[in-house]
Amino acid sequence: MRPARRDTPRTLPARLLTGLAALIGLVLVGALCPGAALAQSPAARSAGVPSAGAQAAGLHIGDGRLLEGNGNDFVMRGVNHAHTWYPGETQSLADVKALGANSVRVVLSDGHRWSENGPADVAAVIEQCKANRLICVLEVHDTTGYGEDAAAGTLDHAADYWIGLKDVLAGQEDYVIVNIGNEPWGNTDPAGWTEPTVAAVKKLRAAGLQHTIMVDAPNWGQDWQGVMRANARSVYDADPTGNLIFSIHMYSVFDTAQEITDYLNAFVDAELPILIGEFGGPADQYGDPDEDTMMATAEQLRLGYLAWSWSGNTDPVLDLALDFDPSRLSGWGERIFHGVNGIAQTSEEATVYGDGAPDDTEAPTAPGAPSVTAVTDSSVTLGWVAATDDTAVSGYDVVLVGDGTSSTVASSTTTTATVTGLTAATTYTFAVHARDAAGNRSARSATVEVTTDGGGTPGGACSVGYRVVGEWPGGFQGEIAVRNTGSAAIGPWTLAFAFADGQTVTNMWGGTATQDAGAVSVAPASYTATIPAGGTVTLGFTARKGDTNTAPAAFRLNGAACATP
Repeated sequence: MRPARRDTPRTLPARLLTGLAALIGLVLVGALCPGAALAQSPAARSAGVPSAGAQAAGLHIGDGRLLEGNGNDFVMRGVNHAHTWYPGETQSLADVKALGANSVRVVLSDGHRWSENGPADVAAVIEQCKANRLICVLEVHDTTGYGEDAAAGTLDHAADYWIGLKDVLAGQEDYVIVNIGNEPWGNTDPAGWTEPTVAAVKKLRAAGLQHTIMVDAPNWGQDWQGVMRANARSVYDADPTGNLIFSIHMYSVFDTAQEITDYLNAFVDAELPILIGEFGGPADQYGDPDEDTMMATAEQLRLGYLAWSWSGNTDPVLDLALDFDPSRLSGWGERIFHGVNGIAQTSEEATVYGDGAPDDTEAPTAPGAPSVTAVTDSSVTLGWVAATDDTAVSGYDVVLVGDGTSSTVASSTTTTATVTGLTAATTYTFAVHARDAAGNRSARSATVEVTTDGGGTPGGACSVGYRVVGEWPGGFQGEIAVRNTGSAAIGPWTLAFAFADGQTVTNMWGGTATQDAGAVSVAPASYTATIPAGGTVTLGFTARKGDTNTAPAAFRLNGAACATP
């Protein structure tokens, strides 16, 4: 079983690549021919055939937009899931849906490089997507980096794989998009991408596939040499149905706002459909992607995005959920699901799942009133008593209440959640809704009011010292010294703090740690249960980490803020 990987340009430094991309963007400013953009091929237009939008039976393209069969504009908000390497993680689609996604891009193999996902497996994936009310993008990963990676397969081989699945895919046009091949060209002679891409599109249409087709860019998906951008019109016109969408993958090549907005606007201005089919936020050895601009621009232009990836990466820095656990989102996962322009704020379920009367119309009961379990100057961790439902509760939404309105600020599949991005020394009012898989939402719970720490004089008779003892790739050892600065012994005690960068405690001595997302709560061991007046207890631990390892900003002992030297 091969863990999921994330390939990025390797032959040139990222800064040089971005400079070249910007230069190419200037050279190709008119290459997409905005005035010529229509959602059907030249042959169809000359023959007087109705537009694709008028005759499509499922997901299709109209006027440069991805539309549902009923003409509703559909904007993907979802993630990638490495199914081919983790076929046993079947709960992942339900977990992704519970966090608010409306789409998922599923990694498959055509058998060239990894074990082939056969018809029965693909059919099961489609049914799982539909059961969880997700639009399903199916992609062949074996083509990754062709021309540079000798192990990669061809688009032609991938096209044959899709044709072999024709019976499985038939009738699923409302729910499934076919992504011919992932990042189907490396950095070696990327101009060679165009001809086999056109040929694969034509081959699929000649075989009778009617689904919307997704096409990935060369340069490991990032198109830093502008080949897809320059040839998008000819590739689009090769599809006689006009139901083709382009996918750009944005990693460290896209590290400035100008590069991101220029690229996406070029396609939008030309009325050529595009989405961000993969993107990352954490910095890597090639640079630091500007995920904030990616997400903001996608929302402004109403373009889809699919974050890489749910879990299982060789380097976990890009894992949205740690160990496939939806209750343990990384910092990257919190950004995607709960951040500004994130999935919880912007995702809208496909209307195809709302057609007809739903089988389940009963909403869950209201959850119990939330209680505060941890507070910092920028975050609050809440817990509540579970709701009940006639079928099953699939998740909870934490809402910020004020001025007669409420807005979702966090989602969870458990009975705890951490709200981040808050302002210090500010009072907030929160409540919780429960929801089930059919989309029924409960009445609002009772509210709780909480004031974030102000960064001023601590309220408790304690101080905490934190240090990193040692680090290694993917992990580190830390030490926490908790001092009682008061005149009376403290015990028993609970220490609360939060990690900001997805760090996860794996082992602790001197205490027992429990963790929910970034929030950590420590209970003492028997020999550290009492901190004498003027005394100190020391906790040691090991933890997993990504590239960034920021120290916790604040600590609370039995709910009171402690000083930090």
